[in-house]
Amino acid sequence: MADEADSPVDRPQFTDDFRCDFETLLKWRRDVRRFKRDPLPVGKLDNLLRLADLAPSVGNSQPWRIVVVGSEEKRDKVIACFETQNELASQKYDRDQALRYKQLKLAGLREAPVHLAVYCDTDPVQGAGLGRATMPETLAYSAVGMIHTFWLAARSEGIGVGWVSILEPETVSTILQVDANWQLVAYLCVGYPEEEHVDPELERARWQARSPLKSRIFTR
Repeated sequence: MADEADSPVDRPQFTDDFRCDFETLLKWRRDVRRFKRDPLPVGKLDNLLRLADLAPSVGNSQPWRIVVVGSEEKRDKVIACFETQNELASQKYDRDQALRYKQLKLAGLREAPVHLAVYCDTDPVQGAGLGRATMPETLAYSAVGMIHTFWLAARSEGIGVGWVSILEPETVSTILQVDANWQLVAYLCVGYPEEEHVDPELERARWQARSPLKSRIFTR
């Protein structure tokens, strides 16, 4: 007798209203840099991570490894890493653009109540290597898929997420004392937004507007 889990199930019927809400959710999935300091309700983060863990992965390997950074000492060291790398990044621009760069708020590290470091296990036993022999980077892509799933789940609850990429990965890994086989994919700030915007912050700051989709579609 077949397992109940092996039995086919009916495809869910998504309504036009749901599809409209889903498009709205995608539009509101903005990168947040300005957070309230209010903590998330008890159990909220656990539930968001549970939903994120439903994300697909190459070979069903679930290579993401999530570090909840609760130590103030470790957070302070990550902030110091960001500030160092942010200053170095500003030096790559000419004078006028460097001034504009320094006016941008590029992280909510000091305000966000939750810090998550998302890693990819570069050689997980789970999945037995299926699907990644020729493209091992699909492990990291899988972790990114999980992050995006987490982001949408958070936004549906009115919670914001900010992806901080101006960090030196080896320094962060040393601070957090993680496994040597883990690759840093993202450092996330999570909390309730101080402001609500449907447009990207970099567009509002006139750094970079979105470009039309047709400029990124090619036919061969």
